[in-house]
Amino acid sequence: MFYQYVELADKTLIAHSDLKKQGGGKVVEVQFERPRTEGGFCSARCELPSYKWIFNEFFSDEDLAFFEKFLSHNAHTIFKYADCGGIKIA
Repeated sequence: MFYQYVELADKTLIAHSDLKKQGGGKVVEVQFERPRTEGGFCSARCELPSYKWIFNEFFSDEDLAFFEKFLSHNAHTIFKYADCGGIKIA
């Protein structure tokens, strides 16, 4: 299951998975989606804490670099919310 984390000004939606046990540690997958003017979506997924890109369709290298910087500033918060089942919004 994925939980919405934030929507950026350019309509990129960022969502995260539940906290998952993998090997001896814990991982979270972070999904990025943005509508394309040609139809469909740009889509990418990154695994934390390794910052390994699992897949990418249509995002540029510059986009991925921006997302990695965004993740470096937000990883601790994403892990916190992933551990408790997403942001609780009333």
